[in-house]
Amino acid sequence: MQEDKIVKIGIGFATGRKSFQKVLRTYIHTWKESGLVENNRISLNLFVAYDLIYHKTEVTDYTDIPPELVKQINSSTFIGSVAIKEEIDYLIRENVININEVRLIFGRGYAAKRNAVLYNAIKQNMDYLVFLDDDEYPMAVTNTRNTVIWGGQEVLSNHLKNISHADITHGNHCGYISPIPYMEFNDTMTEADFRTFIEAISNDIVNWDTLKTVMKNGGVTYADTRILTSNDAIEVQEVNHSKFISGANLGINLTEPRRIFPFYNPPGARGEDTFLSTCLGERKVLRVPCYTFHDGFSTYNDLLEGVLPLRLKFIRADTEEITTRFYNACIGWIRYKPLLLYITDREGYEEKIEEMRVQLNATLPKICAYFGQPDFMKVLDELEKYHGNVEKHYREFHETQRVWAKIMEHFARS
Repeated sequence: MQEDKIVKIGIGFATGRKSFQKVLRTYIHTWKESGLVENNRISLNLFVAYDLIYHKTEVTDYTDIPPELVKQINSSTFIGSVAIKEEIDYLIRENVININEVRLIFGRGYAAKRNAVLYNAIKQNMDYLVFLDDDEYPMAVTNTRNTVIWGGQEVLSNHLKNISHADITHGNHCGYISPIPYMEFNDTMTEADFRTFIEAISNDIVNWDTLKTVMKNGGVTYADTRILTSNDAIEVQEVNHSKFISGANLGINLTEPRRIFPFYNPPGARGEDTFLSTCLGERKVLRVPCYTFHDGFSTYNDLLEGVLPLRLKFIRADTEEITTRFYNACIGWIRYKPLLLYITDREGYEEKIEEMRVQLNATLPKICAYFGQPDFMKVLDELEKYHGNVEKHYREFHETQRVWAKIMEHFARS
């Protein structure tokens, strides 16, 4: 970071959970503990894009931050539908973009919420932006003894230490990252069946070798002690036309707006971080040595109250809630895989889609029987739907970048 001026840091949340306030309180306490709050050369600025529909929340669930926490940060920006409309009107009035281009940046979905945070941080002249998630906590858990060991993590400090030397920084994740529960295979569905299914719907990050280890741990990913004891960031190398990052525990250098890419996901899909990864071939991406604990099943809210369990629960496929979460993840993965293949392997695209069809036709009936949920057959329907629209989504992907570049040029000039 530069030492001759006040460095303006944006902290971004794209959120829709009532637990947001608890998570924010915990992070603010870590910023104070690490000396960031008292540092007169650092300005901490909160950006919150909220979704009232996701968990039927109210605006005050996000905006009513206790006064003792408000005074620890320099500013707060809350981004709802009214705020987004104001920015749309501003961009149209300034002839930056037109009404037909608006939906590409500020439409619906996860990518739009992240773009709203990114846009506001750039407009308010932030130097850097760090995305955090409302279900990730600044702590790490290891499993090197008979009981798990917990450690606090200075997430923001780690990003600030490295972000001035990179375009992107991203940290590591532990906890319940995978939506795939612990399963005991049987004649209904063998391990080979499940592996074939996962290989059909997965990408370069979600793959069988990784998931098998996580499943054996009951669905838990433990932190690597080698990373926890390291002080050095590692440059991310390009693999299959991507420098893979994650959507949270993610830092973005905003000092040169023209170098910034927007988020994108196909309608109704996820993968906004994965698609951003495919744009970073000529950008410097650093993996920083810090973790966040992902409470993917909302099982450990008490961690924010100081309760540190000695052992983490196995997440078993024995409740409707767990099965539904896995089903939704499968739908999300299959919806963005055609576009990801189209971007990264155009030549082999049709062959891989056909291979996926064969794999899904062979395994989906077994998946349905194992989970007692016939809706899993819809995974194949979603593959065909998003395969049929892949060229449209590819055009939108690049059109989003074109429109975003116009906005960034506007900010760079002003």
